[in-house]
Order: sequence, then C-alpha cells, then structure tokens
Amino acid sequence: MITPHDELLIHQLPTTLDHVSQSDLRWTERIVMYGFDKSGEISIMTGMAKYPNRNVMDAYAMVTRKGEQARVVRMSTELNPQTGALNAFSVGPYTYEIVEPLRKVSSTVESNEHGLSLQLDFSGDFPVYEQTAAFHRSRGRVREDARRFYQNGTITGWIEIDGERIEIDPENWWFGRDHSWGVRHGGGGGSLPEGGNMQPSEVPAGVLYYMGIFQFDDEVVHFAQRETHTGERWQFEGEVLFPIDSGKEPLPIIDVEHDLDFRDDLRVVKSGTFTVHRADRSTDVIEVKPVCDFWPGLAGYDEYNGYASGMYRGKDFSDSFDVDITDVNEIRKVSMLSETLVEVRMGDKVGHGLVEMVFMGVNPRYGYTDWSANRSGKNNG
Repeated sequence: MITPHDELLIHQLPTTLDHVSQSDLRWTERIVMYGFDKSGEISIMTGMAKYPNRNVMDAYAMVTRKGEQARVVRMSTELNPQTGALNAFSVGPYTYEIVEPLRKVSSTVESNEHGLSLQLDFSGDFPVYEQTAAFHRSRGRVREDARRFYQNGTITGWIEIDGERIEIDPENWWFGRDHSWGVRHGGGGGSLPEGGNMQPSEVPAGVLYYMGIFQFDDEVVHFAQRETHTGERWQFEGEVLFPIDSGKEPLPIIDVEHDLDFRDDLRVVKSGTFTVHRADRSTDVIEVKPVCDFWPGLAGYDEYNGYASGMYRGKDFSDSFDVDITDVNEIRKVSMLSETLVEVRMGDKVGHGLVEMVFMGVNPRYGYTDWSANRSGKNNG
C-alpha cells in the first residue's frame, strides 16, 4: 500500500516502502539505544523493531539499577505504516524520533500503567560507523544477511520509575546507539521458528563473538570479531573514530587480540585486555574493568516469560516485570547474549564503553570443554 514514506525519493524496489525484497520471516529492522551512569548505579537499554513479513512492530525499555534489579516494559502492535510522521515511529507509549539524520535522535516512553517512563535525547559526538556486511549461509540457507551502523554521543533527559524521577547528567553518562536491518540470526527474532520439516542448522563445537565500543575524550575504538572454538576468525571489523568536529578521517583497525578472564558462574567477562592493531601500525592495549551488566534477552532478544521480539501479539500488547539479575538461575535463561558496561584504560587514557559477547561451546584456550556455563578443567596457572 502507499504510505507516507513513499513521498520520499528513496525507493530501491519497484514496490511500495512497506515491502522488503524477500519473504523471509526473520527480516528485521531494529534500533537500539543503550548506556549507563559511569558509577554503575543505573543503566538503560531501549529500542524498537519492525518485522515487515510478520506484520509486527514492537518496542521495549529496560532500566537496571545497581546491577541488581531490572524493570522491563515490552510493547507490541501490528505494523501500520500509515501512522506517525515521516521521522517518528511509535508502539503504544514508546516513540522513536529522528531529529537530525545521523546526528540527533530521541526515545520517549510516556507515562503508563507499568510505572516506567523516560525521555532520552541523543546527540552524536562521533560519526556513525558502518558495520562490515554480515552474510553467511548454512546448508544452503541464508543464515544471516544484515547491515548495521553505530554511533556514540551525549545523552540528556530523565527516567521515572514508580514515581521516582532521575535526571540524567550528561557529564556522568556514557551512551551509544545502533541501527540494523536485514535477515537476523539468533536472538531478537532470528531465533523464532520458521516452519517444520527443515534440516537443522549446523552446530559448531563452539563459538566466541565479542564486540568492544570504547570511548575516550578524543576517539572511539570499535571492533567486533567472530571466532571458531579453535580461534579461527570468520568475521572481523574495526575502526577508530574521531569527534565529528575534528575533521579527522576514521582509521581502520586491522587486528585485535584478546586475553580475558570470565566469571565462574556465567561466561561473562570479569577482567582482561584487548590488544588493538591500527592501520598506521600503532598498537594499544586496552584494559577492561566491568562496572555492571544488562541482559537484552529479558527485553525480547530471547524468549522470556512466553514472549520474544517478533512474536505476533495483536494490536495493543504490553507487559512489564521486575527481575533480580543477581539470580544466576534466572539469568541463565537469557545468558546467550551478554552486555557488560566497562571502564577502560589505554595507556594514560581512561574511558568507558561496552563489551558485547556470545560465548558458547568448547573453547580450549579459555578452559571450556563443553556447552555448560561453568569452566571445567581450566588451567589457572
């Protein structure tokens, strides 16, 4: 059907903009905003996703306090491209607005029955960074075909939980965002069933994926890598970004080495270093010190309490709940994807950032011998 977006000179297909180029149910377009008070007292993750081939649009807001308690609100509706202005998208009380393309966006959750509302106004201090294209097949089927961009910047606004209003001091917060689209794999829609009588995907012996986004006053160091259980790299990206107003061009990263230690109860980083090799042949060692964790699976990236992002729930669905994230047995249900907010040191520089990780199966280097969460037979010498 014709939608307001069809007024724009942006068509890529001989059809209207409510359609994508394929019928794959996993096709998703998603935005995410995330950040934390550098003391670790509070962190936020919020965003929305559109599933054109499922007629679903959903959103969420998750606030985690003191690394102990998370309040989650999840919302879902039918995809109705006729509603909203060209620069704004809404699901229930949630609205995402593009204020200035590639520079300023905002997320709002209006007052609602779930006791969580917020206003987040983001302004990019660094340019957007485009992810290396992710295209992979498994047994003849497209496993992943997606793109993404990231950005770091300044956040202003407020959060309100059960009547308690928390003003955001931009000087004491680290914040980033990303925007992705394409065929997803894993949590956040890609993990939902596609139909019966299909050959299962290949199951590797083990996999390690990690991403670092580390912001210092004068640069952002960003990288992501996927490895087999033996350490063979099968996807990599990395770039150093400088402030938008600096006029400096981004500098590619050509390699990253990791030397990490993990919690005993979950495969979540608790300390370690990343050695970053830049294209100008300089090398830096970045030490990471965790501040707090948050778990996207609670908000819909995994199925939790009978719901996952992309599931059809009608025109007006919402729910909310609190989770004790110190309860390891509860967190194991959504622990495939971990997000660790960190303080980082690189020489004399101190910054903050995010380590995102998927770490499963066998990994001889780090002492994991099976798919359990705990280390077994690790050589600590």
